[in-house]
Amino acid sequence: MTPEGPLSRFALIKAVLGPVMRLMFRPQVEGAEHIPGDGPVILAGNHLTFIDSMILPLVCDRQVFFIGKDEYVTGKGLKGRLMAWFFTGVGMIPVDRDGGRGGVAALMTGRRVLEEGQVFGIYPEGTRSPDGRLYRGRTGIARLTLMTGAPVVPFAMIGTDRLQPGGAGLPRPGKVTVRFGEAMEFSRYEGMDRDRYVLRAVTDSVMSEVMRLSGQEYVDMYASKAKEAA
Repeated sequence: MTPEGPLSRFALIKAVLGPVMRLMFRPQVEGAEHIPGDGPVILAGNHLTFIDSMILPLVCDRQVFFIGKDEYVTGKGLKGRLMAWFFTGVGMIPVDRDGGRGGVAALMTGRRVLEEGQVFGIYPEGTRSPDGRLYRGRTGIARLTLMTGAPVVPFAMIGTDRLQPGGAGLPRPGKVTVRFGEAMEFSRYEGMDRDRYVLRAVTDSVMSEVMRLSGQEYVDMYASKAKEAA
């Protein structure tokens, strides 16, 4: 996360791919002024499909760091090297989330990013929505904001699922909206990052804003459980 490393690569990727992405997805960005110009901030939003993580970094003025599966950077051959170069360049930090301590590693990585005064992007649902609805948020988002004091800017991806149904294959051209809400701060809960009732209340507050921004139907269960039951 040093200026001579991913940041310079991010500037190059944004300069080269930004016009292509704008032409292909015609992103309409609303509320970007709610993202602070400096200091730590958490961007928390819905997750519809794979290209969400490609569009979000390219519509923000500041670089967004986010957790991604380590398999995105461990592929073989030319394709694997290009994917690793792209994703680490736009701000993805690979973490083995399938291991027993994957959640802890992701949380500590997010905390480190925020303590360095950076922007950290997170999908509180924990996985892509299986059907386009918004699912219950996991409380890692609450622990991050309470541990670091970083404000939360909720956002909504709208239309990406129509361009890449099921999250697989090449996306088709179309229009995408990225809508940011006003920053939320939870300083009144300082020191309560281990209180499960507080963590749930903070998480639900964030998800309520995401629901308002996205217009999605809300489902009070975890997306991972819905996928298991399908």
